[in-house]
Amino acid sequence: MTGIKKLSTYIAYPSVIAMSFILHIILQSFGFSILVSTYTPVIIAVLIMCGLEFFIPHRDAWNAGGEDVKNDLLYMGLVQVLLPKFLSFFFAITLMAYLQSTNLQLLQIWPGHLPVYIQAIIMLLGADFFRYWLHVASHRWNVLWKIHSVHHSPSKLYWINVARFHPIEKILQFLLDALPFIILGVGPEVVSLYFIFYAANGFFQHSNIELRLGFLNYIVSGPELHRWHHSLVIRESNQNYGNNLIIWDLLFGTWFLPENKEVDRLG
Repeated sequence: MTGIKKLSTYIAYPSVIAMSFILHIILQSFGFSILVSTYTPVIIAVLIMCGLEFFIPHRDAWNAGGEDVKNDLLYMGLVQVLLPKFLSFFFAITLMAYLQSTNLQLLQIWPGHLPVYIQAIIMLLGADFFRYWLHVASHRWNVLWKIHSVHHSPSKLYWINVARFHPIEKILQFLLDALPFIILGVGPEVVSLYFIFYAANGFFQHSNIELRLGFLNYIVSGPELHRWHHSLVIRESNQNYGNNLIIWDLLFGTWFLPENKEVDRLG
């Protein structure tokens, strides 16, 4: 691996995440709508990841072929991810705007006086806590596993198949990581910041990019950790449940990243 490629394995993830937030701030400062300033950074981040999958692939065999791309983009991407995510985010923004304009906010306990980025961190911690336990339950309860197993069906990981979720599971996720915070009175800008990290990190998790996150593996649920969660070996895959953050895994004893070892078969 050349020097530039090796350097890229360390800086690609933090650089793209930082770029996404910076671009969001710039677009907001120029008066673009919340939807445009939220989705544009995510789309650009995905395009960069597409290039990185060919520039520094984790495994050449994991690069998606034509049929894989067709199936994942059309079936998983459009039907199960892009449209539901757009509609759920649009619903969240519309509902919040309506509640704020009519003074009918359901609850007034959200700390809206705090800086927006602090509010986004609070939302991230709370949403990930709920998603952590949903994820654990999905691996332990047969009725939920039948739904969640759709997500574990790929035999290789690349950015597009982050889409592989059963529609019912997507509904359950939305009920835990968005709706409660809308009810609490979270503002659109907070949800926007949360969504940018949620989306960009999610695509990175499943990407076929050779990345080294270093100390970030103790903070975020990145690709090095998430690959082990997709291991076909049960004792390896019943670990690293974190959606965006990995701190709940550290706290509850499910953090897993063995040294000098690569995940084998996926499932």
